[in-house]
Amino acid sequence: MNTQNTIYELERLKLSGMKQAYNGILSLPLQEQPSIHTMMAQLTEAEIQYRLHNRTQMYLKVSKLRYDAMLEQIHCTTDRNLTKESIHAIADCGFISRGENILITGSAGCGKSFLACAIGRQACGFGHKTLYFSMSKLLERIAVCKLEGSLLKFYAQIEKTQLLILDDFGLQPLDGTSRLVLLQILEDRYGKKSTIITSQLPVGSWYEYINESTIADAIMDRLSASAHRFELKGESLRKRNIK
Repeated sequence: MNTQNTIYELERLKLSGMKQAYNGILSLPLQEQPSIHTMMAQLTEAEIQYRLHNRTQMYLKVSKLRYDAMLEQIHCTTDRNLTKESIHAIADCGFISRGENILITGSAGCGKSFLACAIGRQACGFGHKTLYFSMSKLLERIAVCKLEGSLLKFYAQIEKTQLLILDDFGLQPLDGTSRLVLLQILEDRYGKKSTIITSQLPVGSWYEYINESTIADAIMDRLSASAHRFELKGESLRKRNIK
């Protein structure tokens, strides 16, 4: 049997996971090499894992997450008002399939963005397209798209994203266009896609921040329906790290 030809054909067919696993099997002594059925199962599983890994890495790159965070790194304590049970409840990313949102509030430096990015990374691992924006960057993007006449294209990009993360909601003032664009984004996603919002403002203050009662009611109705809430407490983690 010409093993080199087999390796070449696997490479030509872009079965890189299989090729790597096959090379590994060939390096074993003959008596330790698996049977044909076991080998086929191993090669198939290797290709599946290779493709899943590549997909995850691609989604992570496109997501532009602020932090390279993982749920396993989240520090759960009573003084932070954060439990392992609450993290476990969203760890399977089932909330995305159900089109549910997550609202994360707390003071500056308490870990809101880190938690949001950890959830985003988990979503990428489960095969969900994810996109991160700080609110300042989102508002800049809206302004540019308005000038270029490309808002519809931006809407389409956001609509295809299964998990949208909007970080630091409430720090930048909203103008009339920004309010309407935000409402349109949330309307397109309502009940179908998920959004994570982080904010230093408590959820009850978001109406005042939006500063237009009719639009505020519409935005909050779409955000808060079936939403998971994390109200983080405790001192700034940044200050704690410095200490």
